[in-house]
Amino acid sequence: MWQRLSFKAQLFLPLGVSFLTILALGGVLLQMFAAGQLADENEPGRHSARAVAVALNSSLAASDNPRKMLDAFVGSLGTSSDIQFRPVEAGPPPSARDGLRDVHGVPQWFVDLIAVPDMDAATPVMIDGKHIGDVVFVPDLSADLFEKWIGFLALTSLVATLMVLTGTIAYLFAGSVLRPLQNLATGLTRIRRGDYATPIPIAGPPEIRQSGEEANALATTLAQLSQDNRDLLHRLVSLQDNERRDLARELHDELGPLLFSIRAGTIVLSEALPQTGHVGNSVQEVMRSVEALQQTNRRILDRLRPLYIEELGLETSLQTLLQNFRKQAPHISLTASLDPDLNEIDGPLAQTVYRLIQEALTNVLRHAAAGNAHVQTSIAGNTLAIDISDDGAGFPADNVFGRGLTGMQERVRALSGSLSLQRADERTYVSCRLPLETARDGSAAT
Repeated sequence: MWQRLSFKAQLFLPLGVSFLTILALGGVLLQMFAAGQLADENEPGRHSARAVAVALNSSLAASDNPRKMLDAFVGSLGTSSDIQFRPVEAGPPPSARDGLRDVHGVPQWFVDLIAVPDMDAATPVMIDGKHIGDVVFVPDLSADLFEKWIGFLALTSLVATLMVLTGTIAYLFAGSVLRPLQNLATGLTRIRRGDYATPIPIAGPPEIRQSGEEANALATTLAQLSQDNRDLLHRLVSLQDNERRDLARELHDELGPLLFSIRAGTIVLSEALPQTGHVGNSVQEVMRSVEALQQTNRRILDRLRPLYIEELGLETSLQTLLQNFRKQAPHISLTASLDPDLNEIDGPLAQTVYRLIQEALTNVLRHAAAGNAHVQTSIAGNTLAIDISDDGAGFPADNVFGRGLTGMQERVRALSGSLSLQRADERTYVSCRLPLETARDGSAAT
């Protein structure tokens, strides 16, 4: 639970608990010592009241007119003295606690907290052996309680001031530490997402500054490694294209003429022999096999290297690809929106665009069980966008990219682009974004 709290909560929570603990400790100490202090402070008054009562009883016993002397004594006490004479007719003497219910300036909870002890003193006054009253000591504790209340407020104010100052310092310190840490966390998130160009601001204590510098150095290293990886992928893709081109040339130059010769010889043979019996059937089988081989050879050549791109341009080659798809899959309604500026693209970028659309349509034909598909390409600024969608069954959750699209992803990464596969609104979307400038630079470099 404690580990889930934020840094500021972990910092200020102990400060708040310490403040409350100090207040509670102050209340306990006040309750423990204040009552005893009040009793000690008023103990001389209690002794004085007893001494006055003893002296009064002695004087009354020796006086000829004790009533007159008693009246003179009561008159000399006045109303402000803590020592008073209370006749028997007035009832039991009052307690000092009775006057603490409404002490000016002191809250009642504070008075109850102190737990004022019983400090009353009542000494009987006798005339002719008869109890006529008491000399009582009823101290006025208002001033003492007000003094202790002011001391308690001063202590509380001091603790509160110290807590505010400590909290302010802690808040400023936490801010000076957390802001660089947040910048570091944000920068590491950018690095994890592949953004190595934006540096992490260097601030805070030396330890955090060192972490930020190390993270920036790591970003620089990762950026170089990423660039080297893209260059390596670009070279690999170029080598693959070169190998496919050489293989396509071999198939076209070697296998094509051989198939044509076989076809021509079969035609001559069929014209020279009678078209009856097993011979006629065999000749027809050879002709069909040669035609199938020629069609297969053309499909392999088209897969290895689309020859139309260099002669006719990318946009025209894609139109041919779409027409062939419609012939192969008449049950799928294919629509397309191709940017006419595609013909200005050549090199590895054109090969990548063609093969990406070719691979996506192949997946639609083989796996999607779709009823319609749509191909769209657009150029906006220095970005080429390619989107292929279909209403098929989608893709398995544990196999987002198959082997074909994985190869396409490598080609796209080699050109510093992005490729994503999404499922939304019961349609599958293959989306690719390729930077034109990077691709042109890469094409020029090769």
